[in-house]
Amino acid sequence: MRWEERRESSNVEDRRGKRNLALGGGGLVTLIIVVIALYTGQDPTPLLNQAAVDHSAGPAQVDPAQEPLRRFVSVVLADTEDVWGELFPKQFNRPYQQPHLVLFSGRVDSACGMASAAAGPFYCPGDQKAYLDLEFFQQMRDRFHAPGDFAMAYVVAHEIGHHVQNLLGINDQVNDARKRLSEAEYNRLSVRLELQADFLAGLWAHHAHRTKNILEDGDVEEALGAAQAIGDDTLQKQSQGYVVPDSFTHGTSEQRAKWFRDGLRTGDVSRMQLLFDLPDHEL
Repeated sequence: MRWEERRESSNVEDRRGKRNLALGGGGLVTLIIVVIALYTGQDPTPLLNQAAVDHSAGPAQVDPAQEPLRRFVSVVLADTEDVWGELFPKQFNRPYQQPHLVLFSGRVDSACGMASAAAGPFYCPGDQKAYLDLEFFQQMRDRFHAPGDFAMAYVVAHEIGHHVQNLLGINDQVNDARKRLSEAEYNRLSVRLELQADFLAGLWAHHAHRTKNILEDGDVEEALGAAQAIGDDTLQKQSQGYVVPDSFTHGTSEQRAKWFRDGLRTGDVSRMQLLFDLPDHEL
Protein backbone atom coordinates (compact mmCIF):
# COMPACT_ATOMS: atom_id res chain seq x y z
CA MET A 1 0.00 0.00 0.00
CA ARG A 2 1.28 3.45 -0.88
CA TRP A 3 1.08 5.51 2.30
CA GLU A 4 4.45 7.13 2.99
CA GLU A 5 4.74 10.93 2.95
CA ARG A 6 0.99 11.47 3.18
CA ARG A 7 -1.23 13.30 5.64
CA GLU A 8 -1.67 11.86 9.12
CA SER A 9 -4.94 12.32 10.96
CA SER A 10 -5.07 14.64 13.95
CA ASN A 11 -7.79 12.42 15.45
CA VAL A 12 -5.48 9.75 16.84
CA GLU A 13 -5.61 9.59 20.63
CA ASP A 14 -2.52 7.81 21.92
CA ARG A 15 -3.02 6.15 25.31
CA ARG A 16 -0.30 3.55 24.95
CA GLY A 17 1.76 3.05 28.07
CA LYS A 18 -0.70 4.86 30.30
CA ARG A 19 -2.24 3.18 33.32
CA ASN A 20 -5.98 3.15 33.81
CA LEU A 21 -7.09 4.37 37.21
CA ALA A 22 -9.85 1.77 37.30
CA LEU A 23 -7.39 -1.12 37.02
CA GLY A 24 -4.76 -2.73 39.19
CA GLY A 25 -3.22 -0.41 41.78
CA GLY A 26 -5.29 2.47 40.45
CA GLY A 27 -8.51 0.66 41.29
CA LEU A 28 -7.26 0.01 44.82
CA VAL A 29 -6.34 3.67 45.20
CA THR A 30 -9.84 4.65 44.09
CA LEU A 31 -11.44 2.35 46.66
CA ILE A 32 -9.25 3.67 49.49
CA ILE A 33 -10.01 7.27 48.59
CA VAL A 34 -13.76 6.67 48.54
CA VAL A 35 -13.68 4.83 51.90
CA ILE A 36 -11.67 7.62 53.52
CA ALA A 37 -14.04 10.23 52.13
CA LEU A 38 -17.05 8.37 53.55
CA TYR A 39 -15.51 8.29 57.01
CA THR A 40 -14.31 11.92 57.02
CA GLY A 41 -17.24 13.46 55.22
CA GLN A 42 -14.94 15.00 52.59
CA ASP A 43 -15.65 15.38 48.90
CA PRO A 44 -13.47 12.71 47.23
CA THR A 45 -13.46 14.45 43.82
CA PRO A 46 -10.21 16.46 44.28
CA LEU A 47 -8.36 13.40 45.56
CA LEU A 48 -9.70 11.23 42.75
CA ASN A 49 -8.63 13.81 40.20
CA GLN A 50 -5.16 13.92 41.70
CA ALA A 51 -4.96 10.13 41.70
CA ALA A 52 -5.96 10.07 38.05
CA VAL A 53 -3.17 12.51 37.27
CA ASP A 54 -0.66 10.49 39.26
CA HIS A 55 -1.51 7.25 37.49
CA SER A 56 -2.06 8.37 33.91
CA ALA A 57 -0.27 11.68 33.39
CA GLY A 58 3.22 12.12 32.07
CA PRO A 59 4.87 10.79 28.93
CA ALA A 60 3.65 7.42 27.83
CA GLN A 61 6.24 4.66 27.72
CA VAL A 62 5.81 3.05 24.34
CA ASP A 63 7.86 0.79 22.14
CA PRO A 64 9.67 3.03 19.62
CA ALA A 65 9.54 0.15 17.16
CA GLN A 66 5.78 0.81 16.90
CA GLU A 67 6.28 4.31 15.52
CA PRO A 68 5.93 3.23 11.85
CA LEU A 69 2.68 1.46 12.76
CA ARG A 70 1.39 4.56 14.55
CA ARG A 71 2.13 6.68 11.50
CA PHE A 72 0.58 4.07 9.22
CA VAL A 73 -2.76 3.91 11.06
CA SER A 74 -2.78 7.72 11.25
CA VAL A 75 -2.47 7.88 7.46
CA VAL A 76 -5.19 5.25 6.96
CA LEU A 77 -7.48 7.14 9.34
CA ALA A 78 -6.81 10.32 7.37
CA ASP A 79 -7.73 8.47 4.18
CA THR A 80 -11.04 7.39 5.72
CA GLU A 81 -11.69 11.00 6.68
CA ASP A 82 -11.10 12.11 3.12
CA VAL A 83 -13.25 9.38 1.55
CA TRP A 84 -16.19 9.68 3.91
CA GLY A 85 -15.85 13.45 4.02
CA GLU A 86 -16.53 13.38 0.27
CA LEU A 87 -19.18 10.65 0.19
CA PHE A 88 -21.31 11.58 3.19
CA PRO A 89 -22.60 14.94 1.94
CA LYS A 90 -23.26 13.48 -1.50
CA GLN A 91 -24.98 10.29 -0.39
CA PHE A 92 -26.67 11.28 2.87
CA ASN A 93 -26.97 15.07 2.61
CA ARG A 94 -25.12 15.69 5.86
CA PRO A 95 -21.53 16.41 6.91
CA TYR A 96 -19.29 13.58 8.07
CA GLN A 97 -18.40 13.60 11.75
CA GLN A 98 -14.84 12.35 12.10
CA PRO A 99 -14.25 9.75 14.81
CA HIS A 100 -11.20 9.44 17.03
CA LEU A 101 -8.95 6.39 16.93
CA VAL A 102 -7.60 5.45 20.36
CA LEU A 103 -4.31 3.56 20.49
CA PHE A 104 -3.87 1.63 23.73
CA SER A 105 -1.81 -1.14 25.22
CA GLY A 106 -3.21 -4.02 27.22
CA ARG A 107 -6.47 -2.57 28.50
CA VAL A 108 -8.50 0.54 27.88
CA ASP A 109 -11.53 2.29 29.35
CA SER A 110 -14.23 3.47 26.94
CA ALA A 111 -17.84 4.61 27.05
CA CYS A 112 -18.66 0.95 26.33
CA GLY A 113 -16.75 -0.20 29.43
CA MET A 114 -13.32 -1.59 30.15
CA ALA A 115 -11.87 -3.73 27.37
CA SER A 116 -8.85 -5.96 27.02
CA ALA A 117 -6.60 -6.11 23.98
CA ALA A 118 -7.50 -9.81 23.81
CA ALA A 119 -10.92 -8.79 22.48
CA GLY A 120 -9.29 -7.19 19.43
CA PRO A 121 -10.04 -3.82 17.82
CA PHE A 122 -13.51 -2.41 18.44
CA TYR A 123 -15.71 0.61 17.89
CA CYS A 124 -17.69 2.18 20.72
CA PRO A 125 -20.86 4.03 19.62
CA GLY A 126 -21.12 5.70 23.03
CA ASP A 127 -18.06 7.90 22.49
CA GLN A 128 -17.75 7.50 18.70
CA LYS A 129 -14.20 6.19 19.00
CA ALA A 130 -12.41 3.21 17.50
CA TYR A 131 -9.95 1.38 19.76
CA LEU A 132 -6.83 -0.48 18.66
CA ASP A 133 -3.87 -2.12 20.36
CA LEU A 134 -1.09 -2.15 17.77
CA GLU A 135 -0.01 -5.56 19.07
CA PHE A 136 -3.06 -6.93 17.26
CA PHE A 137 -1.19 -6.56 13.98
CA GLN A 138 1.42 -8.99 15.25
CA GLN A 139 -1.38 -11.42 16.12
CA MET A 140 -2.65 -11.06 12.58
CA ARG A 141 0.73 -12.14 11.26
CA ASP A 142 1.54 -14.85 13.79
CA ARG A 143 -1.83 -16.29 14.82
CA PHE A 144 -4.10 -15.55 11.87
CA HIS A 145 -1.40 -15.76 9.17
CA ALA A 146 -2.70 -12.53 7.63
CA PRO A 147 0.32 -10.25 7.15
CA GLY A 148 0.65 -7.10 5.10
CA ASP A 149 0.02 -3.39 5.38
CA PHE A 150 -3.24 -3.50 3.47
CA ALA A 151 -4.51 -6.23 5.78
CA MET A 152 -3.90 -3.77 8.62
CA ALA A 153 -5.62 -1.00 6.67
CA TYR A 154 -8.66 -3.26 6.25
CA VAL A 155 -8.90 -3.62 10.05
CA VAL A 156 -8.89 0.15 10.57
CA ALA A 157 -11.36 0.75 7.73
CA HIS A 158 -13.71 -1.94 9.13
CA GLU A 159 -13.90 -0.17 12.50
CA ILE A 160 -14.52 3.16 10.77
CA GLY A 161 -17.26 1.35 8.85
CA HIS A 162 -18.95 0.81 12.21
CA HIS A 163 -18.69 4.55 12.81
CA VAL A 164 -20.46 5.19 9.51
CA GLN A 165 -23.20 2.79 10.59
CA ASN A 166 -23.48 4.61 13.89
CA LEU A 167 -23.84 8.01 12.22
CA LEU A 168 -26.62 6.59 10.04
CA GLY A 169 -28.50 5.12 13.01
CA ILE A 170 -27.98 1.52 11.89
CA ASN A 171 -26.38 0.49 15.20
CA ASP A 172 -29.38 1.84 17.11
CA GLN A 173 -31.80 -0.06 14.88
CA VAL A 174 -29.93 -3.31 15.48
CA ASN A 175 -29.76 -2.72 19.23
CA ASP A 176 -33.47 -1.94 19.38
CA ALA A 177 -34.24 -5.17 17.53
CA ARG A 178 -32.28 -7.13 20.11
CA LYS A 179 -35.08 -6.66 22.65
CA ARG A 180 -37.56 -8.70 20.61
CA LEU A 181 -35.29 -11.35 19.08
CA SER A 182 -33.95 -14.65 20.30
CA GLU A 183 -30.19 -14.98 20.70
CA ALA A 184 -29.87 -16.89 17.43
CA GLU A 185 -31.97 -14.33 15.58
CA TYR A 186 -29.95 -11.45 16.99
CA ASN A 187 -26.71 -13.19 16.06
CA ARG A 188 -27.89 -13.35 12.44
CA LEU A 189 -28.60 -9.63 12.56
CA SER A 190 -25.18 -9.00 14.07
CA VAL A 191 -23.61 -10.91 11.18
CA ARG A 192 -25.27 -8.53 8.73
CA LEU A 193 -23.95 -5.55 10.68
CA GLU A 194 -20.40 -6.90 10.54
CA LEU A 195 -20.59 -7.84 6.87
CA GLN A 196 -21.84 -4.36 6.12
CA ALA A 197 -18.77 -2.95 7.89
CA ASP A 198 -16.64 -5.23 5.70
CA PHE A 199 -18.44 -3.87 2.65
CA LEU A 200 -17.81 -0.30 3.83
CA ALA A 201 -14.12 -1.11 4.31
CA GLY A 202 -13.98 -2.32 0.71
CA LEU A 203 -15.89 0.75 -0.43
CA TRP A 204 -13.33 2.95 1.35
CA ALA A 205 -10.53 1.13 -0.47
CA HIS A 206 -12.27 1.67 -3.81
CA HIS A 207 -12.54 5.42 -3.38
CA ALA A 208 -9.15 5.85 -1.69
CA HIS A 209 -7.53 4.14 -4.67
CA ARG A 210 -9.62 6.21 -7.08
CA THR A 211 -8.41 9.46 -5.55
CA LYS A 212 -4.93 8.55 -4.29
CA ASN A 213 -3.81 5.43 -6.15
CA ILE A 214 -3.03 3.61 -2.90
CA LEU A 215 -3.13 -0.02 -4.07
CA GLU A 216 -0.07 -2.03 -5.03
CA ASP A 217 0.26 -5.58 -6.31
CA GLY A 218 -0.84 -8.06 -3.66
CA ASP A 219 -2.73 -5.56 -1.51
CA VAL A 220 -6.20 -6.87 -2.31
CA GLU A 221 -5.07 -10.42 -1.55
CA GLU A 222 -3.74 -9.23 1.82
CA ALA A 223 -7.07 -7.70 2.79
CA LEU A 224 -9.04 -10.71 1.58
CA GLY A 225 -6.70 -12.97 3.53
CA ALA A 226 -7.37 -10.97 6.68
CA ALA A 227 -11.14 -11.04 6.13
CA GLN A 228 -11.06 -14.80 5.65
CA ALA A 229 -8.76 -15.40 8.62
CA ILE A 230 -11.20 -13.84 11.08
CA GLY A 231 -14.39 -15.48 9.86
CA ASP A 232 -16.48 -17.13 12.58
CA ASP A 233 -16.23 -20.57 11.03
CA THR A 234 -12.45 -20.41 10.73
CA LEU A 235 -11.96 -19.16 14.27
CA GLN A 236 -14.32 -21.75 15.74
CA LYS A 237 -12.60 -24.57 13.89
CA GLN A 238 -9.26 -23.39 15.25
CA SER A 239 -10.46 -23.01 18.82
CA GLN A 240 -12.85 -25.94 19.27
CA GLY A 241 -12.60 -28.10 16.18
CA TYR A 242 -16.19 -27.60 15.00
CA VAL A 243 -18.56 -24.77 14.09
CA VAL A 244 -21.87 -23.63 15.55
CA PRO A 245 -23.56 -21.47 12.88
CA ASP A 246 -26.26 -20.11 15.22
CA SER A 247 -23.49 -18.59 17.35
CA PHE A 248 -21.88 -16.72 14.44
CA THR A 249 -21.77 -12.96 15.06
CA HIS A 250 -19.39 -11.71 12.33
CA GLY A 251 -19.95 -13.98 9.35
CA THR A 252 -18.06 -16.81 7.70
CA SER A 253 -14.68 -16.38 6.05
CA GLU A 254 -16.31 -16.63 2.64
CA GLN A 255 -18.94 -14.02 3.50
CA ARG A 256 -16.47 -11.54 4.93
CA ALA A 257 -14.21 -11.75 1.90
CA LYS A 258 -17.21 -11.57 -0.46
CA TRP A 259 -18.61 -8.33 0.95
CA PHE A 260 -15.25 -6.62 1.25
CA ARG A 261 -14.64 -7.53 -2.38
CA ASP A 262 -18.08 -6.22 -3.36
CA GLY A 263 -17.41 -2.83 -1.79
CA LEU A 264 -13.98 -2.68 -3.38
CA ARG A 265 -15.32 -3.64 -6.81
CA THR A 266 -18.36 -1.36 -6.96
CA GLY A 267 -17.69 1.61 -4.70
CA ASP A 268 -21.49 1.91 -4.63
CA VAL A 269 -22.79 3.23 -1.30
CA SER A 270 -26.39 2.27 -2.15
CA ARG A 271 -25.46 -1.41 -2.07
CA MET A 272 -24.88 -1.31 1.69
CA GLN A 273 -28.63 -1.78 2.23
CA LEU A 274 -28.43 -5.17 0.52
CA LEU A 275 -26.95 -6.66 3.67
CA PHE A 276 -30.27 -6.21 5.45
CA ASP A 277 -32.52 -7.05 2.49
CA LEU A 278 -31.07 -10.34 1.27
CA PRO A 279 -32.20 -13.70 2.71
CA ASP A 280 -29.63 -15.55 4.80
CA HIS A 281 -28.67 -18.00 2.08
CA GLU A 282 -27.69 -15.18 -0.28
CA LEU A 283 -25.32 -13.40 2.09
